[in-house]
Amino acid sequence: MELFIHQIRFNCKDVHVRLGKTHYLHLPGTKTVPVSIQIEDIALGDFDLSLSEIRIMNMARILQVEKSMRIHGQLQAVVARVHNGGYQLIDGFKRYYAAENLLMETLQCRLLQIDLSQAKVLLLSYNRVHQSMEALEEALVLQDLQTTHSLDQRSLAELTGYSRSWVSRRLSLTDKIDEAVCSEIMMGVLTSSHARALIKLPRGNQGKVARVVANRGLSSRQSDALVEAFLKAKDEDQQCYILAHPEKVLDKDQQNQEQEVYDARLSSYGNDVMQSMVYVQQGLQILLSRLDDHRLGMFNETEKVIITPIVRKVSAYAEKLTEVIKHLQIHKTKQQDER
Repeated sequence: MELFIHQIRFNCKDVHVRLGKTHYLHLPGTKTVPVSIQIEDIALGDFDLSLSEIRIMNMARILQVEKSMRIHGQLQAVVARVHNGGYQLIDGFKRYYAAENLLMETLQCRLLQIDLSQAKVLLLSYNRVHQSMEALEEALVLQDLQTTHSLDQRSLAELTGYSRSWVSRRLSLTDKIDEAVCSEIMMGVLTSSHARALIKLPRGNQGKVARVVANRGLSSRQSDALVEAFLKAKDEDQQCYILAHPEKVLDKDQQNQEQEVYDARLSSYGNDVMQSMVYVQQGLQILLSRLDDHRLGMFNETEKVIITPIVRKVSAYAEKLTEVIKHLQIHKTKQQDER
């Protein structure tokens, strides 16, 4: 097997890759040490996936990676550490799951000789650079470091290179969310957007509201509306009614959005334009919330054929709207220059 030796430097807030001249691994709170990085072909069965327990399963993203790998192959090596005769995966879980679906036998892997705590810090580092890690995932990594390695918030801040306030904010997320709901998010049944709405509720109420969100396939915006209505309920009977008939709440929320907008400073034509823009804005909000759904990546070929022409039409209208807005902005700028 051909073996490649590379050198690399890591920093928790920003991962810098320098080949050739830089021959050390730097982690916040630790002494700089020399490190050699090996890139090898590793059989899928030899990977240890234990760190996946602190990552969120996002099927839509996995399917996107799978589609890319089906066309282009593996473009970037996964990262693992040598551990107990195997290879503990640190970065590249989506590539791993995609490789399984594609029946690949091996993955190119960058191997590191580091300990477990350093591996978890690097898990934060790699994904922070590409902003592919949710705030809840960061919180789970910090919580795991705190409990498994007996670290306080000050030590976590020193180890990760972030401020104590950042560490405190992330850890507070794990305190606010119900364990069962957290498990649903980890499995991809609910999204992190849903979690932002659900943590507004007391932990004891999150589970039953989460079930309605999941069973009804509500968007993050609809989840927000449902949570707000639940919090405003006068008593437990009204809360039960809201959960039994969420469509009542969502219909009312939609009606409130459709109330006519009027500004006395505008002409009749100006108000007509503003009202039309409000309708477009509301429609875009609904569309974007639905496109943010994890099921988007699960469309079959027939659905894609039906929906794609409509998407193209919407895109064309969006381009025309952008041009009109540019003219409005240019006109306004000229007026300001004249003053």
